[in-house]
Amino acid sequence: MGGGDHGESVKYNGMALHRPKRWHTVTGKGLCAVMWFWVLYRAKQDGPVVLGWRHPWEGHDDHGHGHDH
Repeated sequence: MGGGDHGESVKYNGMALHRPKRWHTVTGKGLCAVMWFWVLYRAKQDGPVVLGWRHPWEGHDDHGHGHDH
């Protein structure tokens, strides 16, 4: 099953686990960083609504649109 033994690998429980290429590791770490930046940004923007500290219809800070309701 699978391919033959190509290059460096680690045997674990009868399976050969191959080492990832450098670009796989770098790309994975970069995408992980982008994901966490996005999660933290959204938590900053929507956190009070999600935690129930503010209602969604209250909006964000006053943006000066001149709407006096």
